[in-house]
Amino acid sequence: MADRKVETNGISRAHPPQTSLADFDPQKKPKRNKFAFACAILASMTSILLGYDIGVMSGAIMYIKDDLKCTEVEMEILAGIINLYSLIGSFVAGRTSDWIGRRYTIVLAGAIFFSGAILMGFATNYTFLMFGRFVAGIGVGYALMIAPVYTAEVSPASSRGFFTSFPEVFINSGVLLGYVSNYAFSKLPRNLGWRFMLGVGAIPSVILGVGVLAMPESPRWLVMQGRLGDAKRVLDKTSDSKEEAQIRLADIKEAAGIPEHCTDDVVQVTKHSHGEGVWKELLLHPTPAVRHILIAAVGIHFFQQASGIDAVVLYSPEIFEKAGIKSDNDKLLATMAVGFAKTIFILVATFLLDRIGRRPLLLSSVAGMIFSLATLGVTLTIIDHSHEKLTWAVAICIAMVLAFVASFSIGMGPIAWVYSSEIFPLKLRAQGTSMGTAMNRVVSGVISMTFISLYKAITIGGAFFLFAGIATVSWVFFFTMLPETQGRTLEDMEVLFGKFHKWRSANAMLKSNKTKETKGSDVNTNAQIQLRTQG
Repeated sequence: MADRKVETNGISRAHPPQTSLADFDPQKKPKRNKFAFACAILASMTSILLGYDIGVMSGAIMYIKDDLKCTEVEMEILAGIINLYSLIGSFVAGRTSDWIGRRYTIVLAGAIFFSGAILMGFATNYTFLMFGRFVAGIGVGYALMIAPVYTAEVSPASSRGFFTSFPEVFINSGVLLGYVSNYAFSKLPRNLGWRFMLGVGAIPSVILGVGVLAMPESPRWLVMQGRLGDAKRVLDKTSDSKEEAQIRLADIKEAAGIPEHCTDDVVQVTKHSHGEGVWKELLLHPTPAVRHILIAAVGIHFFQQASGIDAVVLYSPEIFEKAGIKSDNDKLLATMAVGFAKTIFILVATFLLDRIGRRPLLLSSVAGMIFSLATLGVTLTIIDHSHEKLTWAVAICIAMVLAFVASFSIGMGPIAWVYSSEIFPLKLRAQGTSMGTAMNRVVSGVISMTFISLYKAITIGGAFFLFAGIATVSWVFFFTMLPETQGRTLEDMEVLFGKFHKWRSANAMLKSNKTKETKGSDVNTNAQIQLRTQG
């Protein structure tokens, strides 16, 4: 009897026709791997550094401006420049993570941010404060790049969407902590309040540095170093079953160019597995699949930030002031509501990613963003042209800001990091992800550093109409260019890409082939059941 094919996590593999009655029982969904869950949590905590900085700066700039006598342009630059500084960290982190490993790169990110937070807390003038922002920005860049890469590489396929959404969860948690810190220290004298707000950011980085030491190294990085024995031990702990661990190890060895029959604990790995020549394969001579992957990863990060999320999060006190809220205390309370909405809906998103897939969540999320941005633009324009306070319009503005951050957090926010960290081939993953992160930070920096100037030039309502237009273009891009990746192993992603907008027909062909293989398997299985019954 011919071997039957069994599909495991999206990969069809041949196995001998050894069956038992247990084989015909309905498959149970594997329990959540607690060890992989703990690793994902610890790695993703690095993202709290960026979230805290964004959240705390939204309130701190009001007090820094008065204390250091800064202009509005200087405040724009101060608030947004960390995103451009983080580019250095993002680019260097790709190389560093291939050199010293994913785990120690996370420790390094925490150490650099700790130094930056201390410098900002003790800043005596604008120049000193900008230097602290520079150091903290490098740490943020490291954290943004390495957290999703490590989490994707350590996660079993059944939970990868759930686990790789954790960095966005911690960004949102950091934003909320920053808002709470603003409110807590706002009662202090102005020259002390903002220093405590910024300096307290050093505490999470200390906790992070200690906790990460308990994590294992990424199994994919271990294979790239030829440490097959160590990689196998990590995969045994982070997979849903021993069989899945063996399949994952075989796939990673194939991607790293190591023969499948090689079982030595330590093997010699070819030089290109350590990162050399990666930029050439990414940018100069990419295959159609790699080109499609790169466009998808860079594009999703561009649209994530170009739709204005950092402008809303960073300048929410300004937006609420334009809506008619004048009290600093009320503005900070409304801003805290934004943080709570972001955090609650990102938690909802984590449980939906592996249940309903990336595409449905992403497209629904962007549709909600378009509606809330357009409504916010209309309402702010009405308020701008009114000579009296319109309570109903203020209420709609607050509701639409909350609706926008909620829509963003349930799809666009986490999926940008999940998607870009899982679609690159193993050898290109670190540098490819760093390119997506770099685009994310460039656009975020431009939006953050120009938002005040932008709304003064085209009105506050016009700024949100612009963001709504960009979000509309992003919906079309996602619908045509991004295939579904739910349930695929990391090594099996490349087959989805390379057809660009025609990927649906290629995907349908793959599904058709797998359906035929499954039906063939079912015929063999039914024949065996009949033989058992007759016997």
